[in-house]
Amino acid sequence: MREETIARAQTRRIHCPRAATCLPTCLCVFGATPRENNPMMRERYLTAYRWMLLARISEEKYANLLRASKIAGGVFIGKGQEAISVSTAMALEKGDIFAPLIRDQAGRLAFGESLLDATRTYLGSRLGPMRGRDGNVHRGRPREGYMAMISHLGAMISVVSGALIARRAKGEPGAIGAVSLGEGGTSTGAFHEALNQAAVEKLPLVVVVTNNQYAYSTPTARQFACANLADKAVGYGIEGHTIEFGNDLSECMDVIGGAAQRARAGHGPQLVVASILRLGGHGEHDDAHYVLDTLKRSKTGTDCLKLTEQFIVHEGLATAEELERWRAAAALQVEEAVATAQREPAPDPATEEWCAISTKRLVDGYGGGCQ
Repeated sequence: MREETIARAQTRRIHCPRAATCLPTCLCVFGATPRENNPMMRERYLTAYRWMLLARISEEKYANLLRASKIAGGVFIGKGQEAISVSTAMALEKGDIFAPLIRDQAGRLAFGESLLDATRTYLGSRLGPMRGRDGNVHRGRPREGYMAMISHLGAMISVVSGALIARRAKGEPGAIGAVSLGEGGTSTGAFHEALNQAAVEKLPLVVVVTNNQYAYSTPTARQFACANLADKAVGYGIEGHTIEFGNDLSECMDVIGGAAQRARAGHGPQLVVASILRLGGHGEHDDAHYVLDTLKRSKTGTDCLKLTEQFIVHEGLATAEELERWRAAAALQVEEAVATAQREPAPDPATEEWCAISTKRLVDGYGGGCQ
């Protein structure tokens, strides 16, 4: 069992027979290339790219609005991590559960969040999912399986595990859950306790860890001593998977998609670790001066969006002119969403009926009226 688990902890990507001529991003997954008898894979790849592009443009806009004092609080962007994020969401199906993290704009959009909902949250619109009470990344729609993020590192694993156990108790099988996590979160007790429980319960859970080399400003060498975080899977008795280059969209789609299939087939929790470099600070307030130049110049530090665009043109999936049209269309979408959200009302404390707990009669001094 131990040897089998260790073997599965290796990258699940199929070897590309054209490795000598392929660009760093290669779509030779499931034994076929996008131009060779796999039109479905081609369309899936282009769909993933469009979500990545929309996420990048929208987050750049939010960062600009923050600098213009149009957004209160902070802005945390996923620049360079979009391939991992979108691959996680696209591995899920209707009815599944997704718990994104602060750099998952691409995954949020691909999972079904509207661009307008995201923009409303940042701009404090009362019509958004948080009704203007939260300024950035804690949005969600739990009834739809889209969990609102808890800031405490590692906390969302137990939330998704609880949702999966609840569905099991209701006799509603078939759904899987996915949780996004940074490598810093794997050092927390919440991570350990929740993953251990998920392993014991054999839950259909995929935990995607993005190792972006820094937990805020702390380098990985000061976070953990193991050579590969996927090795931790062995200790929990679960399957582990490695993505060597998290900026490679095809590798992300292959490995994360394969892990989701394993979870759905009843093989228990899956731990996926993807290596990448965060292309910016922890948030827009952080200048990332601590990031080593050698990492910035490395293959790990290459921008996933640029690699994906190069591959699309190189393989003839779309022309450079088409990419420019998609970019312009995405920018227009973002501007329209911002304009709409800015016209909408802000929350009004005098009329707000929101309650911290679901049963209002339990609130001291509420005066009856149970919903």
